Amino acid sequence: MAKILFVVTGADHWTLADGTKHPTGFWAEEAVTPYETLTAAGHEVVVATPGGVVPTVDRGSLAPEFNGGQEGAARVAAALNAFEELRSPVALEGVDLDAYDAVFYPGGHGPMEDLAVNEASGRLLADALASGKPLGIVCHGPAALLAATGPDGVNAFAGYRLTGFTNAEEAQAGFADKARWLLQDRLVALGADFQEGEPWAPFIITDRNLITGQNPSSSAPLATELVNRLG
Repeated sequence: MAKILFVVTGADHWTLADGTKHPTGFWAEEAVTPYETLTAAGHEVVVATPGGVVPTVDRGSLAPEFNGGQEGAARVAAALNAFEELRSPVALEGVDLDAYDAVFYPGGHGPMEDLAVNEASGRLLADALASGKPLGIVCHGPAALLAATGPDGVNAFAGYRLTGFTNAEEAQAGFADKARWLLQDRLVALGADFQEGEPWAPFIITDRNLITGQNPSSSAPLATELVNRLG
């Protein structure tokens, strides 16, 4: 049995370009699908957040239109309720990477607010990448990679092939013209080799121990890849 660290945003809002605070948090499917896949394979999950705060789910991610209808929404809500580790997170700042076999970051717009500038998260990501342990990150989760820049100004993920929520998807979601910055643009700027699949379709990219997924529908194949790598 392996132990997997889920690093989840502690933010409950995303500050837009005009200063308004858009309610958000983590995206339900991107947390519960990997959780169910990993625990069904016999693995243990520990949740960490900045400061150890109980994370907030983006209420929009529980809506029927994002879950294939009312039945799907009810299933995700029930799965979220059963995800007890979300209610007792450890503090990200005190995490010992040696205690874990893999690291996973779900998305939602929350990481754009806090993990993108969180130094403890940035150090953890750089260390996880260097360790060779499986590192899975999905959707807006790659915003956290922006904090993995060293004193020399070089980002640990520069040169890596990866993906994340695209400009096209952000535009279709209605936020591209409201955001202070776009995730795809920032990942390209840090030197990553950004790969883009069809909007909203499952799409994952693997490069060494890094496994990234583009959007919510990519969380299932990403979780399967994590299980495969954990043996």
